[in-house]
Amino acid sequence: MNGALSRFRFMAYVVGVGLLVLVVAMLFKYVGDAPGLVKVVGPVHGFLYAIYLVLAVDLGLKARWSIKGTILVLLAGTIPFLSFYAERKVVERVREGVPL
Repeated sequence: MNGALSRFRFMAYVVGVGLLVLVVAMLFKYVGDAPGLVKVVGPVHGFLYAIYLVLAVDLGLKARWSIKGTILVLLAGTIPFLSFYAERKVVERVREGVPL
């Protein structure tokens, strides 16, 4: 389970940072009329988010999370800053042996 937790933690940070970069890119697109950055960052973030989903489900199965808990963790990668908070809570709960 430690390997699954480590992989999840890494991807939670990567997706969180990627989402923040995407938000900045969207600001450039709509405020600065510069859509080029979104064309690069958007697909990269989407690909990384897909990996995050797979790793979160893997950890959820190994840690015996509920469906609701799993869905909440999956959605955490879609809201800026929330993946960082969710990662902290997931690590605490997994280390305590408490399912989500």
